[in-house]
Parts: sequence; structure tokens; C-alpha cells
Amino acid sequence: MSSDQAAARLTSQLERARRLHSGREGSAPRLREWRALATWQSNRLERTYPDLADHPRYRLAVQFFLEDLYGPKDFSGRDADIHRAAPMIVRMLPADVVDTVADAMELNALSHELDEQLLHELRPLTDPLEVDAETYAEAYRRCDNEPERRRQVELINEVGRDLDRIVRKRFIYTALKMMRRPAKMAGFGELQQFLETGFEAFSAMGGADYFLETVAARETALMKRLFAGEPDPFGRPL
Repeated sequence: MSSDQAAARLTSQLERARRLHSGREGSAPRLREWRALATWQSNRLERTYPDLADHPRYRLAVQFFLEDLYGPKDFSGRDADIHRAAPMIVRMLPADVVDTVADAMELNALSHELDEQLLHELRPLTDPLEVDAETYAEAYRRCDNEPERRRQVELINEVGRDLDRIVRKRFIYTALKMMRRPAKMAGFGELQQFLETGFEAFSAMGGADYFLETVAARETALMKRLFAGEPDPFGRPL
């Protein structure tokens, strides 16, 4: 992918994320509902990957996915940092690294769009602040969005494999650490923390194949159970 194409992708995904954030920030009830759903889903992910979370090789990667790529955390500050820093990111980083940042932003935006669809289907079923496994599964099926769910799993794999490849380029990580103080002074502290956390998590694994294959297999299996209408999709081990 050329530098211009990577830059265009990044700009498009940042605008997509900005629209989502602005929609929630204007409505306190919507923000509370999303946080309740995101917390439930984050807890579900913890129950799905206790073996990886307890393994010293994969612990940081699990935390990165749960806390920095997806979770009840407010990402608007980080995404605003990336939006403001986009010209500098495009100018200073190789096109493949810019494309990885765009993939991460697409994953973030798509996940939040899927959450909005879930909340739309949850509201007739229950108070979204009190979501449980049964109502979650029913709302998930009603969304009828399997292609988007498959894309979400694909993006997790793509972002992970790109990070695994990039962390082997030590000069990029060295340059990133040297930018810590200037980034903070320029107001890009949240972006800097996000990038460093991702690098450290994937560097600690020393190879991400098993981690990413496990995540893809379990999330795909759970997706199939949910769309098939299994009575207890979360009950059996994945």
C-alpha cells in the first residue's frame, strides 16, 4: 500500500471514530448504556481467555486488547490525539505502520458501531444497564450482522500480526520511546501511551501466532453459536 493510500485510510477511520464519539458525548444516557454493555463484554472476554491472561507470555497482550483496543475505557482523548497527530504520523512513519494504525482505528470504530446495533436491539428486551447473557445473546442474533462480526475478528488478527511484525523492527520502538517527552509536551500523551503499550505487549510475547490463532478460533466459534441460537452459547468451553 502506498503512503497516500495508507494516509487516506487513516483519515477515513479517524473520521468514522469521531462521529461515534460525538454522538455519545451529546447524550449521558447513551454513554451510560454503552459503558454498561462494554463492561459486560469485557468481563465476557476475561472469562473466555483466563489461560492466556494467566500466562506470563501473553498477559500483556490480553490486557492490551481488553483495555486499549476494546473495553469500557473512554477512547475519545486518544482518538483525538491521533486525529491531530495524523499529518505527523503519515510524514514520519512507514506506510505499513500507518496502515496498522488505520486498522486499529477501524477495529475500534467497527466495534463501537456493533455496540450501537446491540444497544438498539437490547432496548426492547431489557434495560441495557442490566444486560445479562440471555438478553445479550438474543440481541446479538437480532442484529443479523455476521459479515461485520467476521470482519471484526479479521481485524483483530490483522492488527495483531502487523504489530508482531513491527515490533521486530527495533529502530521503530527506539524512536517511539525517544518521542515520549516531546509527545507529552505537545499534548499527545494518550496516543504515546497507546502506542508504547501495544509495542511492549507484543514484544513480550516473542511471537504472536498462538495468541492470535487462539483468539480467532474462540471468537469465531462463539459467533457461530450465537447466530445459531444455541440455548447457552457461553456455557460450554470454547
